[in-house]
Amino acid sequence: MTMSSSRPYIVRALYDWIMENDCTPYIQVNAFVAGVEVPQEHVKDGQIILNISPNAVQNLFIRDQAIDFDGRFAGIPKSVFVPIAAVMGIYAKESGQGMVFEADGILPEPPPPVTPDGNGNTLAGVKSPGLGKKKPTLRVVK
Repeated sequence: MTMSSSRPYIVRALYDWIMENDCTPYIQVNAFVAGVEVPQEHVKDGQIILNISPNAVQNLFIRDQAIDFDGRFAGIPKSVFVPIAAVMGIYAKESGQGMVFEADGILPEPPPPVTPDGNGNTLAGVKSPGLGKKKPTLRVVK
């Protein structure tokens, strides 16, 4: 028997626990998973950390398939959509307590950098072998 993912249930439970302890819930997101809609200018190393507290977002829905909300980034309103498989972790900003999730399957490779020849070649004309090889890390953003 194949069971559905426990990730959305754990995310919802940890969100409630973090809020009940008067802390700020943050999620770490793999920005390269298909379907992720986040402001790309705030993505660093293929990841983005999002504050999902009621003070920071509106219309937050943590569904079985995705997390979506309306937020502001550098004062500009944006709608955010994060497939639940893209959630790498959830934690309290103040204590760092929370959970990091194992990757579901193979993580997608980041897109190659835009270059003059359009083939992902570096200026020297050689493909960069290290692209996308970094492991995701969880860090507390203050």
